[in-house]
Amino acid sequence: MRGPLEIGDRLLVIFDGHCGLCNRSVRWFLARDRRDRLRFAPYESPKVAGVLARHGIGALEPVVGPSTVLVVLDLGSPAERLLIRSDGVLTILRELPGPWPAVATVLGWVPRAVRDLGYRLIARWRHRIWGRLESCPLPTTEERGRFL
Repeated sequence: MRGPLEIGDRLLVIFDGHCGLCNRSVRWFLARDRRDRLRFAPYESPKVAGVLARHGIGALEPVVGPSTVLVVLDLGSPAERLLIRSDGVLTILRELPGPWPAVATVLGWVPRAVRDLGYRLIARWRHRIWGRLESCPLPTTEERGRFL
């Protein structure tokens, strides 16, 4: 049984819509997702509130919240899972065409604690380096169907 967010077997990538790095990353993923495996939604979207609530995450949750990417697998099914930080990024890379699955495999050999430390350092500096947007950029007409 699927919920109101119908995305089939695609991954749902939840990101900070006000973060310059996050928005650039989403554009990068869109350009490479030639197999149409990803769907995107900003934290700020009311459409993902139920997904976040199911996993005990408030929109401004300090531990996870907008400071990390969230990847939802098997959305709306009993097997629904939530991946965060580097695990989420590696899962996204595995869905892209080559060479990105190989890159994800190599990065997967790095212990999660080390990967997540690097992720947290980037997350801490992301607004200073890439800026903070006043509002979420609108997707192009071609991209609109890939956002919730």
